[in-house]
Amino acid sequence: MTLPAMIPHALVPFGNAPGDARFRLTAMARRREGWLDFRYDLRGPLAELVVPPPVTAPERRDGLWQGTCFEAFLARPDAEGYHELNLSSAGHWNLYRLDGYRRGLRPEPAQTVLPFQLLGEADHLALAFSLDLGPLQLAETPLELGLTTVLEHGDGRCSYWALSHTGAEADFHTRQSWRLRF
Repeated sequence: MTLPAMIPHALVPFGNAPGDARFRLTAMARRREGWLDFRYDLRGPLAELVVPPPVTAPERRDGLWQGTCFEAFLARPDAEGYHELNLSSAGHWNLYRLDGYRRGLRPEPAQTVLPFQLLGEADHLALAFSLDLGPLQLAETPLELGLTTVLEHGDGRCSYWALSHTGAEADFHTRQSWRLRF
């Protein structure tokens, strides 16, 4: 069996923050037999970012989006509710279920672990992981998907990267900015 290719999609930063043009960020997703595979590739002067190194025992944690965090948003096209997935380069993660736009945020109990792979070099970081859609009851349904990233810079500011930004502010929860359909 041949798996569908993972096509890289460029993520773009919100606004024109100084220094963002020095980074290149792509994200990829592929659906296969009830799973979603993800890969994020970040290139640039990584020493200028706050990128936590991998830990030996990653944990489920809240607030990961306050620093460098790789994210995915997924939902059925006909449903108001959706899921938000957060993964730190350290391996800490969380998967949330929401009832609607920024409403009812709570950890998704069906997910208890999120295995990932990390490749880190001086100017390149690659992060890959897979999400089992079966326990989320999304394995056989069409999906809308948003791929996003928060980068924490050494000066304390964060830049917000997404497939597109359709609002006046950086807002990853805006479904009009989600561009992938499966």
